Amino acid sequence: MKSTAINRRQSLALVGGALALPPAAWAQAGWKPTQNINYVIGVAAGGSVDLYARGIKTALETLKLVNGQTVVADNKPGAAGLLALQQLQRAPGNAHVLGTFHTGSIAGQVTGILKADMREYVPVAMLVEETTLVAVRADSPLRTAKDLVDALKRDPTALKIAVAPLRGLNTHLAIVKPLQAAGVDVAKLTIAPFRSSGESMTALLGGHVDVVSATGPTVVPQVQAGKVRMIASAAPEHGTGPLAGVKTWREQGVAADYVSYNGVLLPAGVDAEQIRFWEDALRKVAASPEWIALVEKSGNKPMFKGYVDSHRYLQSELASTQQLVGSLGAAAK
Repeated sequence: MKSTAINRRQSLALVGGALALPPAAWAQAGWKPTQNINYVIGVAAGGSVDLYARGIKTALETLKLVNGQTVVADNKPGAAGLLALQQLQRAPGNAHVLGTFHTGSIAGQVTGILKADMREYVPVAMLVEETTLVAVRADSPLRTAKDLVDALKRDPTALKIAVAPLRGLNTHLAIVKPLQAAGVDVAKLTIAPFRSSGESMTALLGGHVDVVSATGPTVVPQVQAGKVRMIASAAPEHGTGPLAGVKTWREQGVAADYVSYNGVLLPAGVDAEQIRFWEDALRKVAASPEWIALVEKSGNKPMFKGYVDSHRYLQSELASTQQLVGSLGAAAK
């Protein structure tokens, strides 16, 4: 039977067809890896995207989900993720190449920082719901979201705010959205971009910036070490575990939230059997105790959404981010 290649126009056509088969049927036949897997990570080491990609790599191998093959983690930072996506562009139809699927890439496309169209790729699964946090040094006079808002209302340039890897991506939008809602002139903020959130945190600890916007894996270890304090969470609901002690923006009177998702991409042109294989493998990763522990320890929420839901999320997030960026204007770029 002729395989069905997936492209931007026809991807959802699989919803009622082969992808609707129960997972038990998938293992009976179909595509399996026959060579090592190249997992292209579109950021530098040290941030949440890298942490989770390497956690997925380890789980795929440990759980023996890749037909005896090795998963090679390959960091390709640069150009807001474009260098990594180009690796997938050069491998159409090759399901031995994986990429990182992240809300930050969607934001980058909308703001024009990422010179790519995420709809040309195949988001096969989402495994993490990420919370973006606002953090300061433990000795900072800023203790609440109100302290931060009040300081920036007095002088929007007074504090240096670190984001990664660039302005206009998720860690930037996650802080300017609530600050604008609170009445801060976000167009005048002093934003300092770093290559990774790990570098942002190093700058905070060294006194080079005053505030960091980053996700849990970067922030939580420094909080636990007593070096950093979390003053706000962009999650829609109060957190648990490591985030149980931090209030959301909404709990502090600011009607805004921002949620990111982290998952896996495939190149354009893969077929239904290849998508089935990776969706099933990643579902097993998401259900493993080791993966759940890794995500929860980092302060984020383990979850699983497969190809259909991931594709729908991509489409809806493009629309909602366009609306957000439109409301923020130049401050989003």
